[in-house]
Amino acid sequence: MKALCDRFVPQQCSSSSKSDTHDKSPVVSDSGPSDNKSKFTLWSNVFTSSSSVSQPYRESSTSGHKQVCTTRNGWTAFVKRVSMATGAIRRFQERVLGPNRTGLPSTTSDVWLLGVCYKISEDEASGETNTGCVLAAFQQDFSSKILMTYRRGFEPFRDTTYTSDVNWGCMIRSSQMLFAQALLFHRLGRSWTKKSELPEQEYLETLEPFGDSESSAFSIHNLIIAGSSYGLAAGSWVGPYAICRAWESLACKKRKQTDSKNQTLPMAVHIVSGSEDGERGGAPILCIEDATKSCLEFSKGQSEWTPILLLVPLVLGLDSVNPRYIPSLIATFTFPQSVGILGGKPGASTYIVGVQEDKGFYLDPHEVQQVVTVNKETPDVDTSSYHCNVIRYVPLESLDPSLALGFYCRDKDDFDDFCLRASKLAEDSNGAPLFTITQTHSAINQNNYGFSDDDSEDEREDDWQML
Repeated sequence: MKALCDRFVPQQCSSSSKSDTHDKSPVVSDSGPSDNKSKFTLWSNVFTSSSSVSQPYRESSTSGHKQVCTTRNGWTAFVKRVSMATGAIRRFQERVLGPNRTGLPSTTSDVWLLGVCYKISEDEASGETNTGCVLAAFQQDFSSKILMTYRRGFEPFRDTTYTSDVNWGCMIRSSQMLFAQALLFHRLGRSWTKKSELPEQEYLETLEPFGDSESSAFSIHNLIIAGSSYGLAAGSWVGPYAICRAWESLACKKRKQTDSKNQTLPMAVHIVSGSEDGERGGAPILCIEDATKSCLEFSKGQSEWTPILLLVPLVLGLDSVNPRYIPSLIATFTFPQSVGILGGKPGASTYIVGVQEDKGFYLDPHEVQQVVTVNKETPDVDTSSYHCNVIRYVPLESLDPSLALGFYCRDKDDFDDFCLRASKLAEDSNGAPLFTITQTHSAINQNNYGFSDDDSEDEREDDWQML
């Protein structure tokens, strides 16, 4: 199956297509132009392989009769190969990512995309109007989010022969998307969208450290090195908690190597974990005292508060997400500080950037693309491989229960606003908070989050696993 995945990977994501860029009509079906492109890639691969199989027989044939027979055998093998490949790809997609769901569901429910609400009218949802202003704005916003996918052709990892992360690097790529999005928010603001003209320098500076070599600060190479103590290794899949810790280690390493004014990652990274660093059950606790300490360490004692990226690794059930947590997951996308969720199916991570009702819109790293070098000295570089026009969604109830939330707070006021929203969310969670907020460690055991006194500790922690 691994060899099959390497060979037959749908090439669907591109922002360079004029038809995708200028199409103003709402996308409400489960199929689209990208399906034809996938089929073309599949058929072209099969034609190539079939031709190579039949060619030796034609060269060794000495009569017309034998050539007819071998040609017929070649076509038989070709048909069988098509049937087997198509069926295997379909089974693989349905088993790992589920049935392909693209576009927007045909509903007028509000769409939330990283803190921004898009209200779709009935006329737009039904396609009875040609304006499509809200849908067009949503599509432009979605396609401006940074996409990180499998890459091939980069320099081998240390002591290995891996020159691609196909089939094992999806969680690392998903985390790169979340961090790249936080950097975009920091440098260009939430309202920024990608334009057709030459890109801004801040945009290129955001992509540059995510190159695929050790010389790039946030490359997959450096993440594996920084996260080796948490199980990161070339060729091995990794979970949300480990990748969050890897980023924390990498950010700390880069902070020590440069002065505070020239940080590649201009924000503190803080992991919100359970009591005793996740060694016990229960909802993770954001201690404001600890967040302040992270900011002080980032600024090397020069400032009490700095921009901060909060990562909240969670395990919300056993085999699937417990339904009691889904309303709270949906609500996090209404936070203006939201930078999405690292999550997906078991062994197949995605980057979830928005919701509509109980469905999550995501960017999919499971596409193989050639390595691209981006830097601010080459403003005309093609960055289309870092964006996707195909809107995909997945039912939230089908997600793997192991996931991680991300929130970017620009300053102290933004952090205080986040804490108010998060505390209100915990109070309204009916005894099933995603995480809680406390001022100091001494207040951790106090009951301040809306739990009733008759809720037992065991009942509140029954769906939580050790991180």
